[in-house]
Amino acid sequence: MLSRVADSVFWLARYMERTNGMLRILRTNYISSQDEVKDFTWQALLRNYSDAPPEEVAAIGNQSVKVLHHVLLEKNNGASVINNITRARENARAVQDHITKEVWQCLNDYHHLIRDKQVQYNIEYGDPVTALDTLIHHGLLYHGTVDITMARGEGFNYLNLGKFLERAILSADMLHIKLTELDYQLEQPVDVPALRYLLYSLSGYELYLKTHRGNFRADHVLEQVIHSDSFPHSIYYCLRQLFRYFERLELQSLPESYKQLEFLIGRASNNVKYSQLRLSDSEGLRNFLLNTRQELIGIAGALNQYYFGNS
Repeated sequence: MLSRVADSVFWLARYMERTNGMLRILRTNYISSQDEVKDFTWQALLRNYSDAPPEEVAAIGNQSVKVLHHVLLEKNNGASVINNITRARENARAVQDHITKEVWQCLNDYHHLIRDKQVQYNIEYGDPVTALDTLIHHGLLYHGTVDITMARGEGFNYLNLGKFLERAILSADMLHIKLTELDYQLEQPVDVPALRYLLYSLSGYELYLKTHRGNFRADHVLEQVIHSDSFPHSIYYCLRQLFRYFERLELQSLPESYKQLEFLIGRASNNVKYSQLRLSDSEGLRNFLLNTRQELIGIAGALNQYYFGNS
């Protein structure tokens, strides 16, 4: 596979996974804002998903409808959902010979859905949750279409590299956003709303209840989101899957390039697996998340350099 094709397939998957994660955290944050959660704020989320100047972000404040418009529909916000879907479609258009027609059609439909007047009306004037659910469900359709129709070749491997790398970054970001809202002070009453909303955002609340029988503890939440090897949105699970699909590229890789990436992914995975985090050590937890994110960005940079031929 040509490096530019692999690059486009990789970024197609990253943009779609980023879209899915953003939609979910926007949904739970909007519900949280309507539940009159004490000291609720959109600012941590805006810092992650807006490239607007600080004064523009400050002007948006905690006005939920304005935040949703800015993060979902604002074309001048380079990090918005509508721009992510547009970029995913552009990458798909460039590699139509390497994805199935069903995947292309699904992405094209998504491109038109985010621009649908009824969806935009619901976001700005009607019921934003209905609009977000519609978009989330179409994202699930995309993932199912990829899984059912794509051949298990190089294209599928690069799609999964992009998906799991982006998902790991999203999980680290979402955890950081929620812990920032708590000022990283986790030695509080056990039923912390921010952590429940974190699990909702990662589709992990039902699994948590089944695993811990409703015994809500912050350390159990961190264990599931960071270390679980069976929760599909945990950082460790994503790194394991990232290594799984990367290994399949060994025969098509230059030995030195493969060894560089193998080392980086293995190191990041071990750093997460063997991390010992304490709720009382807020600075240690913050540094762990920031360092993990930097390692994930480093993996993306190495793929860009050694596999996609970009400087």
